[in-house]
Amino acid sequence: MTPEIENAFAAIRETHGADSLVRVEEMMGAKNKERHPLQKGARWIMPGISRQPWHDPYGHPELVPVVRALEAGHASVKAEWETAWSDRRGAFTDYQHYLTRQRDWQALYLYRGGGPVEESADTVPTAFKVLQEHAVDTEKICPLLECHFSTLLPGAAIAPHCDLWNFSINLHLAVDIPDGCGITVAGETRSWEEGRCLLFDYSFEHEAWNRGTRPRTCLLVDLWHPDTTLPERAALVVLVTEIRRLMGDG
Repeated sequence: MTPEIENAFAAIRETHGADSLVRVEEMMGAKNKERHPLQKGARWIMPGISRQPWHDPYGHPELVPVVRALEAGHASVKAEWETAWSDRRGAFTDYQHYLTRQRDWQALYLYRGGGPVEESADTVPTAFKVLQEHAVDTEKICPLLECHFSTLLPGAAIAPHCDLWNFSINLHLAVDIPDGCGITVAGETRSWEEGRCLLFDYSFEHEAWNRGTRPRTCLLVDLWHPDTTLPERAALVVLVTEIRRLMGDG
């Protein structure tokens, strides 16, 4: 650990107790510890996190207000996205996943780089407001990641992959879903139901596709996994931010 990480961890332990960061430290030292076969592509697996790939969106009290607010706002969210897609296409970019860049996977960001993308407040005001009030202000969002409209063009596919870690969890609001779309997580395939949310642990291998005739759009929100604690979240932000700094990635 760097002095910056050591000092931050020491301060967290002083406030929350000597054992408050045991799982984070175990994760950092885990080179070849056993993990689920379909999580082998993830960089970090923190012990004590549920090994459940799919989650009930209403199964975690901490996350229910986010789910309810997004689903309640769906009609306005969809209408504003349609206007943006039609009239403000320049606000969308090729999605830059940490593994690849795809031109047939378009993104409109609401939260990125540790803070809201203020330009989106005017472009998609309902989604931006819900995100701010129910995920950002309540610190449910994982500031190490992002929130964006994810639009897969017809014929697009996202290859099977694991995301970086298991201490955050991915929420999808199904905004506009044509026939012929689906997602597989840890070997189980589901489809989106427009206006409803899906919730899954994306440290498990997953893939998605659009075999329809028009774009498929979901609003993706990276939230803290509800199995993590507040001191762990504080430590993880310090840890990942410092690693990114050392790697020249922000």
